[in-house]
Amino acid sequence: MATKRVKLTFPQDLIKEPVVFNMAKKFDIMPNIRRAKVTESVGEVVLELEGADKNLESGIAYLKERGVKVEAVEGDIVS
Repeated sequence: MATKRVKLTFPQDLIKEPVVFNMAKKFDIMPNIRRAKVTESVGEVVLELEGADKNLESGIAYLKERGVKVEAVEGDIVS
């Protein structure tokens, strides 16, 4: 099992869709929400993703294809 920390930024049209749930279910990834901020116009979520390396790569690619901006997060996430 591998772990990746990522910051996801959702465009307005994806805020109400279960994109993270769908990714987790489709690619057998366990997401752990570390921080989230959602407004009417933008959604930002910092996640710790756990799964097989191949699944993590596929899941992140799926998020990008859907229009989610994915950035790597380094170090501990506190707040």
